[in-house]
Amino acid sequence: MEYTVRDGWLEQARHVHSPNFGPRPPACRPELLVIHNISLPPGEYGNDCIERLFTNCLDWDAHPYFDLIRGHEVSAHLLIRRCGEAVQFVSFGERAWHAGRSRFEGRDNCNDFSIGIELEGTDEEPYADRQYEVLSGVTAALLAAYPSLSAERIVGHSDIAPGRKTDPGEAFDWRRYLTSLTWRGRLA
Repeated sequence: MEYTVRDGWLEQARHVHSPNFGPRPPACRPELLVIHNISLPPGEYGNDCIERLFTNCLDWDAHPYFDLIRGHEVSAHLLIRRCGEAVQFVSFGERAWHAGRSRFEGRDNCNDFSIGIELEGTDEEPYADRQYEVLSGVTAALLAAYPSLSAERIVGHSDIAPGRKTDPGEAFDWRRYLTSLTWRGRLA
């Protein structure tokens, strides 16, 4: 499938607007793609908890784990569910709140200049084939829409927040993902 980014939104995604975003600093554009993982509660898939978290509607009392994240106001630009559904929460032109304390090539606050994509999953459980397919297609669309992005600027959350974050984890097949981009003609 071909994916298209228009006015900061992935046309093929379901749009669920998050209040957890802000403007990028002046003259700042997306220069970094950060791959994450998330599941709520951890290891559970297919429910609406991630959407509720990103829209500040999560019932904090619905599961004991939610006490650990109570009150967090976070978002990502895009979520790719295990079934391959893409859900966009924040325009790629805006600053989503996905990276937290972070640093890339000497620059702090990666949220300012990055796009965050969450994969529904955990560090240890293999990701679904459909997630790789969608991630590859979305990445190709982002590389076409934002020339400031490149293969050298695709990282895991663990790369920009070492010691604090571990995602997308050991289960993420970087070779498979980057090879799929080469096959699509998006990498040299």
